[in-house]
Amino acid sequence: MSELLVRNGYVFDPLNGIEGERMDIALRNGKVVEKVSRKARLLDASGMTVMPGGVDIHSHIAGSKANCARMMRPEDHSKDPEPKTRYTRSGVGHTIPSVFTTGYRYARMGYTTVFEPATPPLKTRHTHEELNDIPIIDKGCFPLFGNNWFVMEYVKQGRIEELAAYVAWMLEATRGYAIKIVNPGGIEAWRWGRNVRGLDDNVPNFDVTPREIVRALCQVNGLLNLPHAVHIHPNGLAEPGNYQTTIDTMECVRDIPTRGHPIMHVTHVQFTGRKGWSWPDVRSGAPEIADYVNTHDHVSIDPGQLIFTNVTWMTADGPAMFALFKLTKTKWFNADVESETGAGVVAATYRKSNYVNAIQWGIGLELALLVKDPWKIFLTTDHPNGGPFTAYPRVISWLVSKEARQKVIDKINKTARRRLDLPGIDREYSLHEIATITRAATAKSLGLRSKGHLGAGADADIAIYNIEPTKVDLPKEYNVVRKAFARAAFTIKDGRIVVKEGEVLRNVQGRTFWTRPKVSQGAMNTVVNELGSKFDDYYTVRMANYPIEEEYLTASEAITTSTEV
Repeated sequence: MSELLVRNGYVFDPLNGIEGERMDIALRNGKVVEKVSRKARLLDASGMTVMPGGVDIHSHIAGSKANCARMMRPEDHSKDPEPKTRYTRSGVGHTIPSVFTTGYRYARMGYTTVFEPATPPLKTRHTHEELNDIPIIDKGCFPLFGNNWFVMEYVKQGRIEELAAYVAWMLEATRGYAIKIVNPGGIEAWRWGRNVRGLDDNVPNFDVTPREIVRALCQVNGLLNLPHAVHIHPNGLAEPGNYQTTIDTMECVRDIPTRGHPIMHVTHVQFTGRKGWSWPDVRSGAPEIADYVNTHDHVSIDPGQLIFTNVTWMTADGPAMFALFKLTKTKWFNADVESETGAGVVAATYRKSNYVNAIQWGIGLELALLVKDPWKIFLTTDHPNGGPFTAYPRVISWLVSKEARQKVIDKINKTARRRLDLPGIDREYSLHEIATITRAATAKSLGLRSKGHLGAGADADIAIYNIEPTKVDLPKEYNVVRKAFARAAFTIKDGRIVVKEGEVLRNVQGRTFWTRPKVSQGAMNTVVNELGSKFDDYYTVRMANYPIEEEYLTASEAITTSTEV
């Protein structure tokens, strides 16, 4: 029996209403418990901040896009090596860290759960191979559905229950966690050298619209009772004026029953929150988007905060990546995944002097500061699109301190500075709110009941930081905050200390979460019988070779849901 008692820390546990209370946390056999025996190992957290382990809802850490980007960026890696230690392997980092480095660097920041947000179903076997190799953290992945031929055929035919059975089959076949939509209909149009510009454009050859795809998959999400909302990257990513499409996408599902939680999560809104009709005219649409989120409970968002540094753009949104490649004239990669989706990768750099980059930086922070309820917005950089996940401590310092933000504002493009509302926003986050947007709210959104809190029965995943809340003035001592969140004093995974003072001490195996919706045998038989002939027509692999065996996952944890199908 393994027991550990974390003593006398300042605990921030928003899901249980604990805000900076000095208390002990008892751990036994990988779980939080009410109390432990006198033989328990003691960890003195006096004068430190104690939070649940971080939960990242959206970070591109594994899969075919990430692997292609790693090959594209040798100049990126050469500047950021990860040295071998007694407990860790060597690797490389910055925008696209190697898989082992990814796990180490998340753990150093106190993160213990991370989700890969976009995997082509046909290539998800490779995604799981990389997830298996990422050490320490728990993880999962979201298969792409928004341009899938089978999905669009079912939508066109109005066969929602059959579509639900197909999604259930696909989630189990790929060991996927949630429904992901990227530029619905747009990637299919890209196969013909086109794109869709809005929710009501027609998708070539399928006679469906993005609106119909989004609505149908949100209905399916409810029928299958999936743990997470539909995770959506809206149309119009690389276009000025796309903030209206983002609002229209949220609005188009407002009438669908929420079942007590949001039915749509709109991701990296900094990229789809632009006003204006040309690049010189780009403005922030954050106030309008924040107003919508503040007044509607069926949606949540994350900002995909921009960081002024070298980045790698990667997304299933192939046409958007081609448009950005034409602007940047740097390295570009494009791929098509048969019958399912596509992808694009572009190397890029964000500069303070660049007007559009400065506006994008401001949009992300305006969203985080103008959305009133921290349970509706989650910290991300859309790694590596907005910046590397290792920049989270820097973003946290901007959120807790207007002074820290102002230092950057003083250095950005002067025209952008005049056109942003950010300089006039006084809000500063508390540690309780930081714990919410990085842990409690993300775990709740993902439906992970054992994550994001420190109540009895929770996973014993804990982050301890060198911040004494009663003595550190967050707005003034933001550098202390940034340093603390960059190097956790301790990270505990499943009740075992894996990081001490920012150094990895133990290499443990995390779990991979996936969803198993239980649909009726009749509905499943109908879909499986149809899929057999369609695989013969559409795919270069046989249907029998497509599903991923559960044993392929090194440490598998399925979440079974009851359904209405």
